[in-house]
Parts: sequence; structure tokens; C-alpha cells
Amino acid sequence: MFKNLPRAVTAALVSAIGVSAFAAAPQTAALQACFVYVSPVGQAGWTYQHDLGRQTLAKALGSQVSTHVVEAVAEGPDSERVMRDLAQQGCGLIFATSFGYLEPALRVAAEFPAARFEHAGGYKTAANLGTYNARYYEARWLAGWLAGKQSKTGVAGYVAGFPIPEVVQGVNAFTLGMRAANPKAEVRLVWLNSWFDPAREREAAITLVNQGADVLTNHSGSSAVAQAAEEKGVMLLAYQSDMARFAPKAQLAAVTHQWGGYYTEVARSVIAGTWTPKPVWGGMKDGLVQLSAVNPALPVAVKAELAQRQQAIIDGQFKPFAAPLVDNQGRSRLARGVLDDAQIVGMDWLVQGVVGVLPASR
Repeated sequence: MFKNLPRAVTAALVSAIGVSAFAAAPQTAALQACFVYVSPVGQAGWTYQHDLGRQTLAKALGSQVSTHVVEAVAEGPDSERVMRDLAQQGCGLIFATSFGYLEPALRVAAEFPAARFEHAGGYKTAANLGTYNARYYEARWLAGWLAGKQSKTGVAGYVAGFPIPEVVQGVNAFTLGMRAANPKAEVRLVWLNSWFDPAREREAAITLVNQGADVLTNHSGSSAVAQAAEEKGVMLLAYQSDMARFAPKAQLAAVTHQWGGYYTEVARSVIAGTWTPKPVWGGMKDGLVQLSAVNPALPVAVKAELAQRQQAIIDGQFKPFAAPLVDNQGRSRLARGVLDDAQIVGMDWLVQGVVGVLPASR
């Protein structure tokens, strides 16, 4: 199995799961589930959380499934090549776990109608390709509120990957939460134009600290921002993973991604023949995103209010994108009510309180 893969793909597979694990992969599993990652698995971050989900799937389904990974696959032609190779080698379920994999995944899915594809964050489906995403913005609002309660300078620094709606949602929700706690707070924003670049992530974080931020957060793929926060003695609202191992003093809480339950159910549905290509957008109530690892040293009253606000979001009693909403150019964006899903999905503006601009999306 996989013996005819190109050398680069084989090397990536071996580095991801080890030669012995690769050689011992079950040959009689009902399903081969393959995962394509945009960065190394590492010890924390976007890819790490997806791999935790893969491990949960493998443990839950045992001999019914074998799982394989290819890590550090660039978006674009490289990802298309890798997905095509995996489909040719018998992967019946392929998880394409980065935004820029969508068009390549659609092309490969059209070539292999018997395979099933799941794309993270996508906005197009096909007969054999579904999409899945989480309402990260729900936990982002809580993280921003906590930042606003604890910040002394009233300035947060936000290191962001690409200006796509998912990222913009997080920036805006964090800012709205922070300003709910401190109406004068501001969030300073630096764009990376990369998902995973530890050196540039660190540089951006330090730049923001030098601009007065005493709390940092990010939408990028490594632990660099967490490590910079710890080094500089500022606070951290971690993203994707619990970063306490990298920032034991700095971290106030972490917005974490939880894919294990979803991956397990998708694989079960493929095995049972009940899988359908539908867009999934789950939130805190669905368990796909959480505010985790809340620092026990926080004031008791702050933790209690945070828990109340979290429950209100889970129960649907509070919506992060509720009126009035004004953008950072002073224009009214919502005078009453709440943004609907279509407006959130297409979000292409920054709320009042964000210091930064929104460049052209990729």
C-alpha cells in the first residue's frame, strides 16, 4: 500500500507517522482515511488540533479504519498532487485541512467519484465533497472579553494570517468582546499573509508589544506568538491549542479546536454508506470550539462572569454580532438585530476598535 507514491510524498508520510507505523498500517480496514496538513504536526496549533482529531477517530473506530497523514503540504498544485496520489492509492476519505486546498480538492474529487472528501473552511461542495467549519468567533468574543477585563493598557495585539472572512470574524468578535469589557479598548492588527511562519509570527507579536499591547492573540499556525508573550511578560489569549506549555505565565485562556467527534462521525457515515456532502458550521454548543484552559489564578468574579457569558452563547441567548455594529471607518453596519449567517460568512469589514486595514483577500 502506498508503495508507488512519489518520493516527496512518501517522505512526508514517513516523517508524519514513522516508518514502523506506516509499515504496520492495517490492510483489512473498511476505510482508509487520509489527512493532508498545511504545516508540520508539531506540538500545538492548527495542524496539531486536526491530528488530535485523527487520533481520536483512529482510537474510536479501531480496525474499521486506517489513518494516514501527509504534513507540510503547500496550498495549490502541491496539495492537488498529494490528494490525487492518495486517492489513487485507495484513500476512501480524504480530509483537506487548509483553506487553500478547496479548489485542488474539488478537482481531485471530480476525478475520483468513489472517494469522499471533507474540506476545512470551504464554501463550495460537490457530489463527493463536503465542507466543515466552526464558529470560532463565539469563543473569540469570550477571549476578547477576558482580554478587556485583564488588560491594563487597553491595547491588544492580533497576529493574523490571511484576510479571509473566517479570520475577519475572529478579529471582529475579539474586538467586540474586548470593548464590551472596556469601551475604550483597541485591537492592533498585523497581517502575515501566511498561515505558518514562526519567525514572522514572532516578529509581528513583538512589534505589537512595542506598540503598547499588553495582551496578544493570533490566527496563525505555530506557537511563536505564545512564546513571544511569555518572553515579553504580556498576557496571551491562545488560539487553536492550549499553549500553556509554551506560555505558562502568560496564558489567560485558549480558544481551542476540537475535531475528534466530528471526524469520527464522518468516518462512521462513510463506512455505513450514509455520508452526504453537506456544509457543516458548528459552534460551542456542538463542541467544535471551546474556551479552554482558563487560568485558575484569574479573579473569582471574572471567572464566574466568563462562565455565565459562555453559557449564554451556548444557549443562544447572546449573539456576538448583535447591533449596534459600526466599522472602523465610522460607518454603521447594523442598526438593529443580529447579523445572519450569510452576512457573517461574507464578512469583509473591520469593527470599530480595530487599528488596521483590510487588504484585498487572497
